[in-house]
Amino acid sequence: MLVRLLQPIRQPLSHMRSDIVVSFAVAFTIMFVSFGVSAAQRPDSFADEVEKLSPSVVNISTTTIVSDGPSVDMPQFPPGSPFEEFFKNFGDNDRQRKAQSLGSGFIIDAEGIVVTNYHVIENAEEIRVILSDETSFTAKVLGQDKKTDIAVLKIEPGETKLTAVAFGNSDELRVGDWVLAIGNPFGLGGTVTAGIVSARGRDIGNGPYDDFIQTDASINRGNSGGPLFNIAGEVIGINTAIYSQSGGSVGIGFAISSNLASRVASQLVEFGQTRRGWLGVFIQEVTPDIAESLGLKEAGGALVSSTNENSPAAKGGVQPGDVIVKFDGKVIDKMRDLPRIVAETDIGTKVDVELFRQGKTKTVQITLGELEKAELVGLAGGDKSAQGDAKQSFGSLGFSVQNLTPKIAGEMGLDAEKTGVVVSEVIAGSPAAEKGLQVGDILRRFGQRPVEGVADLAKDINDAEKGGRSGILILIEREGRERFIQISFAKK
Repeated sequence: MLVRLLQPIRQPLSHMRSDIVVSFAVAFTIMFVSFGVSAAQRPDSFADEVEKLSPSVVNISTTTIVSDGPSVDMPQFPPGSPFEEFFKNFGDNDRQRKAQSLGSGFIIDAEGIVVTNYHVIENAEEIRVILSDETSFTAKVLGQDKKTDIAVLKIEPGETKLTAVAFGNSDELRVGDWVLAIGNPFGLGGTVTAGIVSARGRDIGNGPYDDFIQTDASINRGNSGGPLFNIAGEVIGINTAIYSQSGGSVGIGFAISSNLASRVASQLVEFGQTRRGWLGVFIQEVTPDIAESLGLKEAGGALVSSTNENSPAAKGGVQPGDVIVKFDGKVIDKMRDLPRIVAETDIGTKVDVELFRQGKTKTVQITLGELEKAELVGLAGGDKSAQGDAKQSFGSLGFSVQNLTPKIAGEMGLDAEKTGVVVSEVIAGSPAAEKGLQVGDILRRFGQRPVEGVADLAKDINDAEKGGRSGILILIEREGRERFIQISFAKK
């Protein structure tokens, strides 16, 4: 089970204990096999690094008001009863308490700039930053970003001298490199653990910009927001999540990569919010079946299922069915690479986007917009298709279609303004049913060409089957969202 961001420790302030009894059972042996690497490349101790870095790591303590609702169910009295008003006032008062959350953070500027996780300070009424020497400051939020789970705080240090650390280049990390985690697990501030980089570029389903570093350095509840250091003393990650069945460390931890975190943090400091590049496309993974249908040699890139109206992509000539294989010179190996690369590109930048369209590569130039502005005005779009009353069945695929008219749309419970070719029947157990095609789905594209009507679609499907193709690739619209699906011809 993935424990997202090491959920903070919460308990009522009125029940906080001053004594903490901790039992430790530590017994582990580390064996090193050189494989040709000299012992000089491996530190004998991390003590010097820890002594230098520890003052930059802080504890984050937040106070949140928690409502438990009325303490008891109130009795009902007749209108006008002398007890009615008394019990009404008594029952309306929800039981509220203060709960404390503990996390970690680190100082990136000696003027008092602190980075932590968004979830550590989410909904906090009060935030306090506590230094390694127990000096405490009230903090305010400069900016926060839920999508990457990063928040930036500001404290006023006054005469207190703060120790700041710098972000390193997480792209230079190699699997097997040593890393150090310093934080506040279970409220035990200043805890240090060491391990190695277990993997890079992990997607743990946290958000659209996942680029996590996996480490076996022990991190637990309360390590959230704390730094992951490389041997040079640079922050190369922000400890964020663990994989665990029990909630404790089992040696699989995840940290936000420093290259993503540093960009977000600098924007939060400067603007109070993120400013991400915006392309304006809906994309999906290129599976082997889809790659074969499009004529791609390998399954890779990001398949465009639709473009937002008046978006940078639409203005630049990107079309549904295009496969984006390069963006600004960067190869798109997997679909999830594109959102992160686009978001990290400066707004207003003119970039070359390499597309695969109808068997050929094509490069278009696009000027990136700003995602946050696009979200404020709302994203919408969609092309209209031809109308008519023709019907057609495709037995080898297992579905039937007809042109969508206002009358048919009303009968099928669809928007009367919708036009196009609509699925009117799906045969149970057919290839179409197995791929999830449903009655009411509107067909927008066959491969990379628009579906103009039933007659054109029938010709395209017939040509594909006679040409020995294994199946077809169609773009469907369902509940306002568009997606490509590949349907194989039934084996004869």
